[in-house]
Amino acid sequence: MATIVVAAHHFIWRHLYASMQAAQTLTSKLRFVTPDKKSSISTLWQEEEFKQICSRESLTEKAADIEKTMAVRQHERERYDFNPTTFCENRFWNQRPDGIVINKYHQTLYILEFKRSFNRNKDFLRVKEDEANEQHRSIVEALRAAPRNGRLNRLILWQ
Repeated sequence: MATIVVAAHHFIWRHLYASMQAAQTLTSKLRFVTPDKKSSISTLWQEEEFKQICSRESLTEKAADIEKTMAVRQHERERYDFNPTTFCENRFWNQRPDGIVINKYHQTLYILEFKRSFNRNKDFLRVKEDEANEQHRSIVEALRAAPRNGRLNRLILWQ
């Protein structure tokens, strides 16, 4: 059952994402970036467009401070205990948001996250928003704190 639910989740997300791309006009300034299984924040930051937002070095520096404050899951504890600095740096650069959209005209970066939930309680939206905010906290806060090259005015986590 879980495999079917996950497959449905991914199908819906791909359809929604493709629909957003298809709805663009010719004058749209949006560029949709979908990290695949091989892509991560690290591989995205090898592209010139992302380097123009801020340098990899300054982003690494800001992310390190934020990552240190984030909880380490039980299954990650051994790697963290072995080398906390490397663990935090790898955790940051290996993140894969569901999607990223760059609006060059408004200099805005959107981080897209599509959450599924079995929870049908009235507060499930808040719970999932909190999860997404925590999941991408280091990306969002590091990008806000890092010195930028004038290429990013706003950063929005859309879920």
